[in-house]
Amino acid sequence: MNIDEITFYDQMLNYQNVLFLGHRNTDPDAVSSAFALAESFGGTVGVADYCGRVASMLVDQLEIEVVYAPDPSDYDFTVVVDTSTQSQLNDLVLGDYCVIDHHSVSQLIDDASFYLHRLAGSTAEIVVDVLKCMNAPIRERTALALMTGIITDTGHFKHATTGSFRAIADLIDLGGVSYSEALDLLASTPQDISMRTTVLESANRANILKLDDWIFAISESDSFGAAVATALTNIGADISFVGTARDGITKVSGRAKRDAIRCGINLGELMRDIGLEYQGSGGGHAGAAGMEVIGTSGAVLNRCVEESSSILKGVSRN
Repeated sequence: MNIDEITFYDQMLNYQNVLFLGHRNTDPDAVSSAFALAESFGGTVGVADYCGRVASMLVDQLEIEVVYAPDPSDYDFTVVVDTSTQSQLNDLVLGDYCVIDHHSVSQLIDDASFYLHRLAGSTAEIVVDVLKCMNAPIRERTALALMTGIITDTGHFKHATTGSFRAIADLIDLGGVSYSEALDLLASTPQDISMRTTVLESANRANILKLDDWIFAISESDSFGAAVATALTNIGADISFVGTARDGITKVSGRAKRDAIRCGINLGELMRDIGLEYQGSGGGHAGAAGMEVIGTSGAVLNRCVEESSSILKGVSRN
């Protein structure tokens, strides 16, 4: 059952000892959403395994207490934030749970007791609306966390909606923080040399395909697949797919530019459908998505190109 913010607040009053759980390799959007909800309702912030580079900085700088790889059975109820597939939780057994998510495709809602799911630039924006409807005070560090979640998940507002800017304005007004404070916090994130090296190497060996006036970039990487896919679209590809294969499991990250999305590409739906074909799962946004499947990287990447090409074939960007 999809509910609104007020109903979510009413439902949460029925639970104690709640786990607010973010996906593996947690990003600022997930950890800030879990933190803000735990601060307001009371509960524990958890992540499926570990925090990503920027989220780790956020946790350290704001002194957020996080339980890593928690057991949901230790809690009465679990609120899963910013997560669209079971595989993103490393197949943790959830028990009784609900979902707050902003992705265009979310498979976890099927078995949830209830869920708050709508398209938005970030899950943090939905959480801001929850806090506003319950008239909860927003502390400075909570506002700062949510602001960084919105900034990073919208690509510094490249993919922002009107709701993104509205939420930032609300956080400035209600939380007493400035936009520059969030930027300063993000600027303190240490650069990862290994990630930059991997991105450059993967870009160098990328396979470039052309379909009419569309450009596809396909590559493989041992790690940082999402960063590689983002870089490939930033340097000229309309659509990029990057595969990471390990122990018979292939993870694919996909990115698409706005023109491709406008002409029919929805990577969240594409990853969901192909994920099911390969005995796995996938989902995400129209322009940024991922999946985890059983199969060789080359075969899965070819399937992604085949499906997206069928959508764009004969379609002009003009």
